[in-house]
Amino acid sequence: MMMGDGMFAGHLLWMLLMAAVVVVPFWRICSKAGFSGWLSFLILIPMVNLVFLYFLAFSDWPANRRIS
Repeated sequence: MMMGDGMFAGHLLWMLLMAAVVVVPFWRICSKAGFSGWLSFLILIPMVNLVFLYFLAFSDWPANRRIS
């Protein structure tokens, strides 16, 4: 086993941890807004994440439509 393999595994683990730190709160936000939690994975795709944030900020949330 080469020394670089351990560094790759550590880097991969770090990236997965950071992805979880970002995706989990967005999953909760999407769920509370009335959208599918699976949409939260869009936050991991560059440029799509910005479109997704604007979509969440300015769209009519299905959860609010049920209350009215």
